[in-house]
Parts: sequence; C-alpha cells; structure tokens
Amino acid sequence: MILYIAEKPSLGRAIADVLPKPHKKGDGFIEDANGNCVSWCVGHLLEQAEPDAYNPEFKSWKFEHLPIVPEKWLLKPKAATRSQLAVLKKLVKQADTLVNAGDPDREGQLLVDEVIAYLGVTGDKLQQTQRLLISDLNPQAVKRALSQLRSNREFIPLSTSALARSRADWLYGMNMTRAYTIQGKKVGYQGVLSVGRVQTPLLGLIVRRDEEIANFQSKPFYEVLAHLVTDKDQAFTAKWQPSEACLPYMDEEGRVLAKGLAQNVVRRITDKPAEVTQLSTKDKQQNPPLPYSLSALQIDAAKRFGMSAKDVLDTCQSLYERHKLITYPRSDSRYLPTEQHGLASGVLAAITGGAPELVAQAEAPNPRLKSKAWDDKKVDAHHAIIPTEKQPNLVGLSQRERQLYLHIARQYLAQFYPAYCYSETTVEVTIEGGLFKTKAKQDKSLGWKQLFAREENERKDASSTASFVQGDNDTEEGEYVGQLPPLTLGQVLHCHQGELVEKQTQPPKAFTDATLLSAMTGINRYVTDPEIRKILKETDGLGTEATRAGIIELLFKRGFIQRQGKSIVATEVGKGLINSLPLSATTPDMTALWEASLNGICHKEISYQGFMQPLLGTLKNLIENAGAQLPSALNGLKGQGFKRAATKKSGYRKAGARGAAGGKKARTGAKKGNASNSAAASTTSTTAKPTAPRRRTSKAVAQA
Repeated sequence: MILYIAEKPSLGRAIADVLPKPHKKGDGFIEDANGNCVSWCVGHLLEQAEPDAYNPEFKSWKFEHLPIVPEKWLLKPKAATRSQLAVLKKLVKQADTLVNAGDPDREGQLLVDEVIAYLGVTGDKLQQTQRLLISDLNPQAVKRALSQLRSNREFIPLSTSALARSRADWLYGMNMTRAYTIQGKKVGYQGVLSVGRVQTPLLGLIVRRDEEIANFQSKPFYEVLAHLVTDKDQAFTAKWQPSEACLPYMDEEGRVLAKGLAQNVVRRITDKPAEVTQLSTKDKQQNPPLPYSLSALQIDAAKRFGMSAKDVLDTCQSLYERHKLITYPRSDSRYLPTEQHGLASGVLAAITGGAPELVAQAEAPNPRLKSKAWDDKKVDAHHAIIPTEKQPNLVGLSQRERQLYLHIARQYLAQFYPAYCYSETTVEVTIEGGLFKTKAKQDKSLGWKQLFAREENERKDASSTASFVQGDNDTEEGEYVGQLPPLTLGQVLHCHQGELVEKQTQPPKAFTDATLLSAMTGINRYVTDPEIRKILKETDGLGTEATRAGIIELLFKRGFIQRQGKSIVATEVGKGLINSLPLSATTPDMTALWEASLNGICHKEISYQGFMQPLLGTLKNLIENAGAQLPSALNGLKGQGFKRAATKKSGYRKAGARGAAGGKKARTGAKKGNASNSAAASTTSTTAKPTAPRRRTSKAVAQA
C-alpha cells in the first residue's frame, strides 16, 4: 500500500481526485480502487515541547535557569489534532511505501517529515520514502506531479538547514524573551517582552526610522531652470548641473544650499544665448516585468489596492486552494522552469477566455515568445506565482480575489509580448559657461506595455499638473521632460528666463505596508558592513516569503507597532524594547550571518553542529549581558500582566519563541534528539506551517 501524506485535507483531496476510482472515504483518509491511501496532517500535528517538559522547574520564569538548552529535543502531539495523528500512525504502520506530499517548501517538508520521524519509521521504509511536489491543485497538474516523484532523501540538506534554524530560533526567542521579560518586571513593566531573530530587527528598523523623522531638521536647497526657445519659438526646459567649483556650497546629496549662488546663476543666464553642446539619441528597450513572487505581489498590491501583506497572503491562499486559479502562492521566486513554457497556450487560453478585459486594448499574446522569466537555474523549490490552466469565473470571486487574480494574470501575459522599445534623447546646453541638462523619450513600440496602457494613462493624468522639477524622483519618468523640439549639435538657442526653484529637504517617510515589505526583501540597504550587506543581498532578506506577513502582524499584536493612517510607526513600548536591547539584537546583521550558515548547510558546506555550537556561545553572552543591566528605557511603561502571560501554558511561545523564521511555532526534528538520528529527522524543516493558511499568519509568533 502506498500512503500519501498531505499537508492538509484540501491537498489530500486534490491528490485523491486523480487516483483510480471508486474511492472509499474513511475517518481522516481516502482509499483508492487499488488500496492505496491518501491521508493528511491538519497543519502541524506536533509541536515543540515546553521548557518544563525538559525540567519541571522551568515552568517558572527565573533568570538563573537561562539559557535553557535541551540536550535532547522533544516534540509532543497537539491536543486538538491528536486523533488525526492516531489515524496516520495506523496507516504508516500498514503502508509499504510513504510519500511526503507536504507543500513545496521548507515548512511543508518539515510538517510531514516530523510526523514520519515521530512515528518511528526506520530502515528501508524510511530510505524509500518519496517526495511529491505540487504547486498547482488542478487535476492535470497533480497528475504531472505524481509522474515526477523524487526520493525524499534528496531533501535532507535542505531540511537539516531548516531543522537547525527551527531549533536555533526556539533557543534564541525563548531565552531572550524570558531574560528581558524578567528584567522588565524589575523596572515595573508587567508585560511579556517578545524578542526574536527576525521580529526584533524589523521592529528596530521601524524605531530607527521614526527617530530619524523626529530628529530631522529641514533645510532649503535650490535648483535653477533655464527656459529655452529655438529660433522657431519652440520651448523646452533644462536644469542646471552645478560644477565642482560649487561643491563647498552643496550637501552630500549634491544639492545646492547657498541661495545666493543659485540667484547669481539665474541672473547670469537670463536673456542670454545658449548652445547645444551635447546631443545624443539612443534606442533602448525594456523587457517585461517578471512574474510575481509573494513579496513582490504584496508590495504591488499594497501600493495599488491598499492591501496589507496578510490580506494578500490570505486572498492568494483562497485563489490557490479554493478556486485553483493560481499556483502555490508562498513562493520566493520570480522565475519559471523551462518545461512550464509548454503549458503556456493552455494558461493563456484560460486567462483570455475568463478575463478578456486584460487584452482588450492590446494585440493577442504570442505563446511562442519566451521571456527571461523561463530560467531553470533560478528556480529551486518554487517557481513564480502564475495563473493555472483553469478558466476563471470572475463573477464568482470576491473583489480582492478578482483584483489579485487579474494582477497575477496580467504579469504572466506580459511574458508573451515583445520588449517595450523607445528612443532616449539627452541634451546638454551651455549658457554663460554653465551646464544645463534635460532628457526626453519617445515610444517606438509599446510591446508588453500595451497591457498597462490604462494604468499608465491614469498615472500620467494624476501627475499632469506637476512641473518638470516636481517630477517623481522615485520613478524613471521623473527624469524626462514631456517633449523636445528638433535640435542639432552646436545649435544656438535663447534662454529667455532663468528660474530659481526653492525646495526643502524632506525627512524619510514613515513605513507603510508596501515600503516595510520592500525593506524586508531588500534589507541589505540598511546594513553598513559591506560583507554582511553582501550576504543579505544574496539571501531572502529579513524573514521569508511565507512569514513576512505574519511577522508584521505579530508586531501589531504585541503592541510594538501601530497604524497612523497609512503609516506604520512604533509604539512607546516598541521604542522602549529596542532601546533596552543590545544593538546586535535589533539589527539584521545576525540574521544575515545565520542565513549564510544555513545556506551552507543546504549546500553541504557547513554541518548542523558547525552552525549550532557558535550560536550557543553567542546566546550565552547575550543572556549574561541582559542580566548585567536593567532595561531602563521601559521605565514608566505598563504591560498586560506578567504573571498571566508567564504562567499560561503557551506563554513563552506566545512571547516569541515559536520560531523566528516563520512566525509559526518553532519546530524540532526527530522524537529522539539529534539532527543526524535519521534521514527524516534531518529533513524536518523549521518554517513549518499551522493548519489553515488563513490562521497561519494570524497565529504567527515571535519571528525570530
């Protein structure tokens, strides 16, 4: 008998639907016509043991116990799903072959592997366990996946890395949370001070941004525009480019701070001849934007629809599981496997048949085109989020489901259009020895931009009243004037007027949903150490695709951050916590070093112990430092009641020890301890998910 163990019932039913019929439905499983079975977990059936499972004295939060470091790691069945674990125990014993059908990520790997390990599977049955990777729940896609089973052993390095991260996050989050909660009580703070490897650096990012804004002092700076005309009275504008002689009067951003200097330039150029001294026109092209990863989609949806990261994740999960209209949504990739290109015609037919408005103003997509999105070298466990071959019924979708489906579908459609082609003209004009510059571009072939024509027009209409100088510097379009007259090199023009434009330096903007997610994915921008910045640039950033929404939500739940309109700012408690912690706990540097080591485990360059042992030394030092001084920044702040939070059964986990990597419960590997005890234990993953995707992020806790 083959036993397929799915991550959750919906995935189990999708597998069973393509197996031979008739089916026999049992309690917690489905049997096909050949006697093979599909069963499932209901999220995690096992959870990390409480500290008091290792020593009853640990039930009380006392500083002298810290750091708590288990010698043998323990898992325990979750009370709410104990019956399903019993079903799996019986079926695993009966099965000849096991198939891990967890979701195609670290969490999915762990979720099933930890059950296999806990139920004591060993020997040939363990060695012969297979892996089923499903990213599309439609029948034809599930059939393809079933024909491409792989050995579960292939995923041991990945899962050993995940196991190491899970245990490390538990150690860090639980010990640091207890240490600072205990110390906080001494200065009168009666709440739980949750500390985590990802959660706390993210909070630090917000606190530091708030401080920059609060301490910012605006200063005026000055620009000069030359309003030029040709001998045919054709007008355009160019902006002054200060020379090196002006450097003493400029800031580090190249802005002129001396008003007198700018006024002098205005006087010198007004009603003076000008000469075109540089003129170049280049043909350029822009390839289609890549399909979405989860973070890229969350950022775009926050900007366009005002959706939070959690809203996007929950809506995508519904489109994936309930409607089967998109592929696996918790993806960190924006690329597609080359073999997937063979399915393009079916996917395009589904999109254009169900959402014809997407191509109403454009040529038909060409399924023979292959954009840069198809690249096997850039596809690992997941590929980009794209529509499936199922035709959508947009009327049957909620507003958010419809918005996101159309957004995902349009991004996929763009891959089947040629590049956007345009010519870019750069003009340099010399007036009285001063250099002035402007740019313009002209469309030659819209290509994929045909699909975005309406959105582009809306954006232009919204900004049509803005002058050249007030263009949006955050966009490519801000570099260009609307139109240039025909010009030739050496042509003499007339500057009929110089214009002084006074501006004010602006403070950095408070984080929003979109910019906070962008900061998490591009966290290397906030690191000063070049080596650590390089590591972060090559990793997933702060958190993972599947966990970022939960991390942000957790900070809201903890009362560490709050919304002010569209802005996300730190509360007084959030500021107090960050200002009480050592710098290493509030910056992403440690996360970067962890990720470098965890990536080394994935590639068999670093061992499990090679990662864990240095971490234990660091943890010991952090706990010693916590005990050496009181968190005075929390003086006068009140919490929610220390005793209740500290003694509640899951109190420490809710305080932040449930797995830094994922905002979900920290998970361990095998029932009996070390990562090397069994292949299944090694392959257990650290970012495992709770039961239903909609509850995962809402239950998220201390993302390390």
